[in-house]
Amino acid sequence: MNDKDNEDWILSFYRFSEITGALFFGRLARVLPPSEIQRDMTKHFADESMHAWYWTRALDELGKKPVHIGDAYQDQYLESVGIPTNIMEILAITNVFECRVIAQYAMHNRVPDLNPVITSTFDTIMTDEKWHIQWIGDALKTLEPKFGKEHIDATLDRYRKADKEIYGKIIVEHEERIEHILDVKKKNSSGETSD
Repeated sequence: MNDKDNEDWILSFYRFSEITGALFFGRLARVLPPSEIQRDMTKHFADESMHAWYWTRALDELGKKPVHIGDAYQDQYLESVGIPTNIMEILAITNVFECRVIAQYAMHNRVPDLNPVITSTFDTIMTDEKWHIQWIGDALKTLEPKFGKEHIDATLDRYRKADKEIYGKIIVEHEERIEHILDVKKKNSSGETSD
């Protein structure tokens, strides 16, 4: 495992996750009835698609090619928790996805001496991600009269537990790679050599 392999894999992982998200939200936007939720879901879909492009462009600017990733972690949610059966469940699982993305990007963005291409990509994407969480939270509030606040909260808790388990299994390699990058940067800044 070296710095180049780690960075190539991580940036490709982000790119693939954004592509997967764009396809998911695009399908939803296509079938939802006209409403504020459909409007915001359409914007969300467009954002995710652009995020995939931003990571593609970043890889290109860094002289890298995307690495084949396989299955996205989102794919395993359906196996674990089943297909969402209504708009509230769709928004709840989306909220959990988006919170996960922001946490992961924030962790990576704290890597010392991060390439400005990567920092700029994070900065651009994070603005959209914050809006995603905001609009989904607002939409879930509008659904409280129909589904009940307690039921929505319980659904969010169920998806958070599934997220912790699923993401925990899949992302081990990712966290090891980021930790490796952090260790290398620390060694380099203290004058030690990296492998």
